Amino acid sequence: MPHSHIVSSFDDDLSQLRNKIVEMAELVSKQFRDAEQALVNNDLKLARIVRETDIQVDQLEQDIEKSAIELIAIRSPLADDLREIISAIKISNALERIGDYAKNMSKRVVVLNETQKLDVNLSVVSQMIEIIDIMNKDVIQAYMNKASDKAISVWTRDIVVDNLYESLFRELLTYMMENPEYITPATHLLFVAKNIERAGDHLTNIAELIYYIVEGTPIEMVRPKGDYSSEANVEFTS
Repeated sequence: MPHSHIVSSFDDDLSQLRNKIVEMAELVSKQFRDAEQALVNNDLKLARIVRETDIQVDQLEQDIEKSAIELIAIRSPLADDLREIISAIKISNALERIGDYAKNMSKRVVVLNETQKLDVNLSVVSQMIEIIDIMNKDVIQAYMNKASDKAISVWTRDIVVDNLYESLFRELLTYMMENPEYITPATHLLFVAKNIERAGDHLTNIAELIYYIVEGTPIEMVRPKGDYSSEANVEFTS
C-alpha cells in the first residue's frame, strides 16, 4: 500500500505540472489575441495590459522549472516520466519566448501610434495570429492527450505562417521603396510580423518535444519552411 500511495502522489505531481503548462499556454494565447486587437484598434491601454501580463508568464515559467527540478530530485523518475519532466521545462521555455513576442508586438503599437500612418491591410497579421492561436490550442491538446499525430499536424502547419510572413514582407518592402516616409512604420510592422513568425517556430519546437515525449525518439523529418525573405536569422525582439 505505501508503494501505491507513492505512485499516486507522483501522478498527482505530474498532473499539476501539466496543468501549469496548460495555464501558461492559455495565458500566452490571450496575450497574442490582445496584442492583435491593440494593433488593429490602436488600443494603447490594451497594449499596456499585454506587457504587464508578461510578468505572470515569466512567473509560471519559474514555477514549472522549480516543480520539475523538485520532481526529479525527490522522485528520481526514470524513462518516460523523466523524459516528460525534462521536456516540460523546455516547453515552458518556448512558451515564455512566445509571450515575449506578444509583449514586443504590444510595444510596437505605442511606437506606431507616434509615427506616420501607413495605409496597409492588417488582415494578414490577424490571419497569422489566428493560425498561431489554433496551433497553440492544438499543440496543448496534443500534450495533454499524448497525441503524437496531432503534434505532427501542428509541426507541419508552420509553413502557412511562414508564407504569410513572406507575403507581408514583400508588401511592406514595396511601401518603403515607393515612399521614404513609410520606412519607419513599415519597419515596425515588419518587427510585428517577424515576432508572429518566430512564435510559430517555437510552437513547432513544442510539437517536436511532444512527439519526443510520446514516441521516445525525435522527429526524423525535415521541418518544412517557407520564409526565405532574408538569409540572416535575425531575432526581431528589441
